[in-house]
Amino acid sequence: MATVEYRNIAKNFGHVEVMKDISFGIADREFVVLLGPSGCGKTTLLRMTAGLESVTNGDLLIGDRRVNDVHPRDRDIAMVFQNYALYPTMKVFDNIGFSLEVAKVPKAEIRKKVEWAAEILNLTPYLGRYPKELSGGQRQRVAMGRAMVRNAAVFLFDEPLSNLDAKLRTHMRVEIRQLHNRLGTTTIYVTHDQIEAMTMADKIVLMHAGRIMQIGTPDEVYERPNSKYVADFIGSPSMNFIAGAVETAGGSPRFVAEGVSIGLSPQIKAKPGQKVIMGVRPNDLGISDAGEIKGEVVLSETTGADVQIHLRVAGYDAVAVVPRDERRNAGTAINLSVLPGKVHLFDAATELRIA
Repeated sequence: MATVEYRNIAKNFGHVEVMKDISFGIADREFVVLLGPSGCGKTTLLRMTAGLESVTNGDLLIGDRRVNDVHPRDRDIAMVFQNYALYPTMKVFDNIGFSLEVAKVPKAEIRKKVEWAAEILNLTPYLGRYPKELSGGQRQRVAMGRAMVRNAAVFLFDEPLSNLDAKLRTHMRVEIRQLHNRLGTTTIYVTHDQIEAMTMADKIVLMHAGRIMQIGTPDEVYERPNSKYVADFIGSPSMNFIAGAVETAGGSPRFVAEGVSIGLSPQIKAKPGQKVIMGVRPNDLGISDAGEIKGEVVLSETTGADVQIHLRVAGYDAVAVVPRDERRNAGTAINLSVLPGKVHLFDAATELRIA
């Protein structure tokens, strides 16, 4: 197994700087997710790790070895691509064992490793089939098996589930995480799907425009986003935001906006009169006659056990997730309360978290 470390990594395409000063480490056996929107640099960083893109500046270490100039085949990594990248004229057995055959591993050893991987991935009945005879999920498992037999120090996953339907993505998330728990291989996983990141990662690296916005466990990033950008990106439905100011009433700080007045912790590091943005997650809102937030229902969407109530509050769009028996009709005026300790404050100018 191995650690991975990025030291002041930068990447330029010609005169265009797309990544600057990326520095963080990945522990041995850790499952790290690079998360962010398209174009944020996460796949470029993964490809630099694999050796498929050069590093413009900085040091990239796998284990204790600097690998900036090391050929991809000599980095002891295995990569699973978004489009499976299977050989269509080879059966599943040969696809999984091809890299071992190229390395001139004895046939008996190849068979042993392929059958081992196939058993773990529930592919044993399909070893004699061609890729065209498999479902999308089965093809992705073949790609994973091809990585497993190499016994690499680091696994790299480049959005491996984006081509699958929603139900199969859920199933494959569980399979990939169970595989990691079983093998313990250091894993770097790229995705734009924050649900995948929240459910699979030991640590999330959230990126935007070639920079790291926050690094932390899923709970840390969800419960204590360090900026409005992070708060907005993490969570589904997205966090609600209302612009206002901090005022002091009777010695206690409050967030105040049109139709909103919410008490804040006495320890909040915001000055009276400071312009702020309040954030509150839809699941942390509840309907209450004494609620501090006044709004008007625009639409109610039933999602099964819950209802997503879309409403207008202080001129802003907001969403509250409530039990289905609390559904409200469009045009209804309602009051909402916030669960204690669930208000997030961000400075209006910098959009950084106020502790």
